[in-house]
Amino acid sequence: MKLSGKTALVTGGARGLGRSAALAMAREGASIVVIDLLADIVEESAEEIRGTGAEALAMFADISNPELVTEAFAKTQERFGRLDILINNAGIAPNRLIMDQSLLEWEQVLRTNLTGTFLCSQAAVPMMEQVGGGAIVNIASTSGQRGATGRSAYGVSKAGIIQLTKIMAVEFAEKNIRVNAIAPGPVDTAITNHSPGTVEGYLSRIPMRRYGTLEAIGAAALFLACDDSSYTTGHVLNVDGGFEAAGLMFPQDEISGAADMEDAFEGISFQSVEDN
Repeated sequence: MKLSGKTALVTGGARGLGRSAALAMAREGASIVVIDLLADIVEESAEEIRGTGAEALAMFADISNPELVTEAFAKTQERFGRLDILINNAGIAPNRLIMDQSLLEWEQVLRTNLTGTFLCSQAAVPMMEQVGGGAIVNIASTSGQRGATGRSAYGVSKAGIIQLTKIMAVEFAEKNIRVNAIAPGPVDTAITNHSPGTVEGYLSRIPMRRYGTLEAIGAAALFLACDDSSYTTGHVLNVDGGFEAAGLMFPQDEISGAADMEDAFEGISFQSVEDN
C-alpha cells in the first residue's frame, strides 16, 4: 500500500472533504489523526476510518488557537511517534456581501482558514523533519482564484492559502517536505445547499456540466500525499471540472466554421512576415 507505516493528520476531518481525504489515505495503509471543532461527530469519522483496518485518533481542536494546535500535534507524537502527512482542510465559508461583512466575521474567517493553515504547518514541520520529510496538502478553492459575489472573506483566505502554499514549498524543499494545494470547484456533499439559481449558474460555467464528488477530492489528496507526486511541490491542483479554465462557453454548433471565416476575410490582403 502507498502509505503503509505513515501517519497523516487531517484538520476538519469530521465530515466532507476532510473525511473523504482521511478515508482515502487510510485505505492505503496510513494511520489517521482527525481533528475538528465538531466534537459530536469527529469520533464517528474515526470509527469509519477504523473500519478500513487503519488506526485512528479523533480530537477536538480549534486550529485558530495556537495552544490547542500545539496540544493536538503533541498528542499525535505521543500516540503514533511520527507525522508524515498534513491535510490542512478545516475552514469556514460564510456568504456575505462586502458591505454586510462585519469585522468580527472577516477576522474569524481569515484566522480559521489562513492562520489555522499557517499554525498547523508550523507545528507539523519539526515532526516531519524527524522522519526525513513529508507532504503538506492545503485545501484552497476556486474562490481563491476567481471573483464571486459574497465570497470576500472566504475568497481572500483561500487566495492567501494558495500563495502560502507556494512560499512554504520553496522554504521547506530543503527539508524534503513537499507542499501543494487542491482547489476544488463546487462539490456535491450532504451539506451543500445551493439554490436552483446557484446550481444553474455553476453548471453553465463548468465544462464538465456537473458538480464534483468527495471521492474525487479524496483521490487528489491521496495523490499529493504519496510518492506518486514525489517531484511535485508548489502546485495548485484544480479539481473543478474545468471551472477555473473556462471563460465564456457557447454551444459548439454555434461556433463559426472555417468556411465562415474564409467568407469573412474575402477580399482582405494579408502581408507575410517576409513582406515587411
